[in-house]
Amino acid sequence: MDFLLHHIEALIFCSPNPIGLAEIKSCLSEMFEADIPLDDIEKAVLELIAKYEQDEYSFQIIRSGGGFQFLTKPAYQSSIGILLKQQSKKRLSTSALETLSIIAYKQPVTRGQMEQIRGVNCDYAVTKLLEKELIEIRGKSDAVGKPLLYGTSEKFMDYFGINSLDELPTPKDFKEEENEIGRKDGDS
Repeated sequence: MDFLLHHIEALIFCSPNPIGLAEIKSCLSEMFEADIPLDDIEKAVLELIAKYEQDEYSFQIIRSGGGFQFLTKPAYQSSIGILLKQQSKKRLSTSALETLSIIAYKQPVTRGQMEQIRGVNCDYAVTKLLEKELIEIRGKSDAVGKPLLYGTSEKFMDYFGINSLDELPTPKDFKEEENEIGRKDGDS
């Protein structure tokens, strides 16, 4: 029964939404190529619920939305709230991501070049990226007015989990979707 318990625990853990008994049964039946009795699954889920009710765990299994899922216990809401608040500050807007991608691929690049590519003013996005230390000023261009040149920083590498700019995806890495809107089958 332990093997069944562990598989059910893994399914509940990895499911992004509450997972119901029928879905657990379906997964297990396919996995073991045998019909798993619903009573055994329900019994295992109840054992898991009891296991995670113990104080040694900071999370528990909750019945929610017609299924089961792991959630943090209420006693830990404050620390989770702080983490989520800090992470939301790290998120980048679409305009910041667009501007950052231009900088990453075209660096060193001036603000004027970014705006020419994007077609809109990039002042706010550049300011936010500088504040988050994802980009840095790399010097001044020889062009008229000596505009600043921008490039990515070491923090950019950490943020995206890469070790060098060579690891950025190339255009050939982006698979073109088949039958996109506005295209006929067979058009290239």
